[in-house]
Amino acid sequence: MVLVIGAGLAGTEAAWQIARAGVPVRLVEMRPVRRSPAHHSPEFAELVCSNSFGALSSDRAAGLLQEELRRLGSLVITTADAHAVPAGGALAVDRGRYSAALTAALEQHPLVTVERREHTQLPAPGELAVLATGPLTSEPLAEQLRAFTGRDDCHFFDAASPIVEGESIDLSVAFRASRYDKGDADYINCPMDQGQYLAFREALLAAEQAELKDFDKESASFFEGCLPIEELARRGDDTMRFGPLKPIGLWDPRWGDLNDREVRRAKRAYAVVQLRQEDKDGRLWNLVGFQTNLKWGEQQRVLRLIPGLENATFVRFGVMHRNTFLESPQLLDPTLQFRARPTLLAAGQITGTEGYAAAVAGGWLAGTNAARLALGQEPISLPPTTMIGALTHFVAEAPCGAGGKRGQFQPMPPNFGLLPELPVRIKAKRERYGAYRDRALADLAAAVPLAAGVVR
Repeated sequence: MVLVIGAGLAGTEAAWQIARAGVPVRLVEMRPVRRSPAHHSPEFAELVCSNSFGALSSDRAAGLLQEELRRLGSLVITTADAHAVPAGGALAVDRGRYSAALTAALEQHPLVTVERREHTQLPAPGELAVLATGPLTSEPLAEQLRAFTGRDDCHFFDAASPIVEGESIDLSVAFRASRYDKGDADYINCPMDQGQYLAFREALLAAEQAELKDFDKESASFFEGCLPIEELARRGDDTMRFGPLKPIGLWDPRWGDLNDREVRRAKRAYAVVQLRQEDKDGRLWNLVGFQTNLKWGEQQRVLRLIPGLENATFVRFGVMHRNTFLESPQLLDPTLQFRARPTLLAAGQITGTEGYAAAVAGGWLAGTNAARLALGQEPISLPPTTMIGALTHFVAEAPCGAGGKRGQFQPMPPNFGLLPELPVRIKAKRERYGAYRDRALADLAAAVPLAAGVVR
């Protein structure tokens, strides 16, 4: 028997895949005995925020992830299809009927035993289990996680900066350099003159902030090392220039000779926004120090005022809220097994993925591998050319987590920037994304010939 802790999107999918393989499942869900601050019903896979899984089209990252899951026999995605409501080009569902259908499917399955109680202890060593407790893991279990992982940073105030596609940065304006030319030119730098900086600051101050949820308000007093960029802007005209936007030590050779005092005085930037590489291939770049609580539409509008980012493609917007997720690159393999305890797997947002479909994908892989382990088979990982494989390889191998510093690893949604480059460069975005899709689906079919029953 396999234990699954948590019946959110990931836990629901994991439990179904385990039972589908003929392995008994014990599914523990604390609601309604104890509800999280975000949930409102006792049903499984409750959609807390939006009712949308994102774009349906498979030449979009979210749509490709959904299509991969359909081909792998995902219960959660096929149930979403069955309870879809009109939403333009997105997959959105009737929340109540959708969650009720998933709850019924699991409660009526002969191999699934549902236990409605809070699970406060990590599974015992050797017990086969999937941890799918989500970003609002209850404190007793979070404390157990801290003790098990030896890290005290698995529960902290989440401060994620926006991420853009590297190909969308205008390098005729931006330039590569490290401060004082120390080391390689590891940063992309977007210079501002005084007028551009002041206009940017005014736009930040006027932009509309996202409304905090009730369960975030208790954590809304930001600590000094993690201030929203708009809060820095409020603290004075030059606060950002002496913080993340400081221009000192950054010079574009195209401006002229740095050693010429007159050139340096005339050309030196008034402020500089730095972007740091997010992935191994340099496809994704995050805006350093730009954690923010602005609404997503406002972020796109304001951040495109930064020179070089006028046409930036955002794959993740900045967020600030209380969250629980693992420092996964230190802890997990691409199979979603804990390296220190291979019989314990993690799934969903607690691993550091963002979005409903990404949580489902983690549930599918963790559930599939738990079933394989129960049946004496080797666990699998999916190719990084697939969206599921790219996400799970990212959370297991992200270089930003390699230093082991608190908060260096940040959650990631599905996006094409995670996929390896195509063998031939395709300039047109729609055509390029279509090529990513075709390769992903072909590689998925080759890797998992029995996509509808991988453990058989």
